[in-house]
Amino acid sequence: MELRKSSGHRSGSLQAALAIALVAVTPPGWGQAQPVATAPQAKAVQPASAGTLDRIRAQGKLVLGYYTQAQPMSYRDQSGQAAGYAVTLCQKVAYTVKTELGLQKLAVEWVPLTPATGMQMVQQGKIDLLCGSDAASLKNRENVSFSLPIFPGGISSLLRADAPKALKNVLEARPAPYRPIWRASPFSPIQHKTLSVVAGTSAVDWGKERASKLRLVATLDTVDSYETGVAKVVNGDSDVLFGDRAVLLGLAKRSPDASKLRVLTRHYTYEPLALALARNDDDFRLVVDRALSRFYASPKFGDAYAAVFGQPDADTVEYFRGMPQ
Repeated sequence: MELRKSSGHRSGSLQAALAIALVAVTPPGWGQAQPVATAPQAKAVQPASAGTLDRIRAQGKLVLGYYTQAQPMSYRDQSGQAAGYAVTLCQKVAYTVKTELGLQKLAVEWVPLTPATGMQMVQQGKIDLLCGSDAASLKNRENVSFSLPIFPGGISSLLRADAPKALKNVLEARPAPYRPIWRASPFSPIQHKTLSVVAGTSAVDWGKERASKLRLVATLDTVDSYETGVAKVVNGDSDVLFGDRAVLLGLAKRSPDASKLRVLTRHYTYEPLALALARNDDDFRLVVDRALSRFYASPKFGDAYAAVFGQPDADTVEYFRGMPQ
């Protein structure tokens, strides 16, 4: 296996409604009404131990964090505003928070962050919700809690739409458990190909391990960016680009050469992405999850998803249809 580096730079609606019925159940009252003491009026400033909803109600403000360079999940657009798929979902959360708290007005503050500071800001209570591209992994759950998944993440592959059918088949095939993730043999269509991965991503170590384990006669090409990798696939200098599924779908959708590209449905690894919030705050998490679930059930969600990632495959439709109600 040859390892080399290259450089360069280059950068198309889901109409299926996900029919999920949401039923609001209010427990009936019980017992005889008894005289009670008048509850003291809430103070303007909540104690540090107050829940997120209490703090939002008292201050009339929801603080949302977002990554400025995590397109298509979240980024800062040309006007300097927060944008992206996760940002759209958080806007739906903000509307639900305002409605359920009965607030006439709710100020929404967007805090620009980097992956290095996002989780810390959640832990320190400086933001109420992180609208980024974080994996709801066990490791991350040691520090923060997560909403319902917002995207089925993990490593996938992008190649030309006119790539050989045999190559597509071997990459798309889903082997039985405990079998190699690629079917390698002296006649495998994946042999003698250039397989690209982006430097600094989890796809690098994953690609090296797969290629070595299966003894592939292939070139593992490390590129400096996703845009470079996509350009090499378009130009025929690389056969496959492996990487984060959300990024691959977003780039394929935005690319001027979108008709020439295809992201396969196969997940080689699986990492559900979710919105991060403080641990041990079930009331706020329930509001966040309820907002997401309602949006997933709405036809408008299909438009929002397709605008960023393009038409979904059947697995993705089932993924969101199966969310808790």
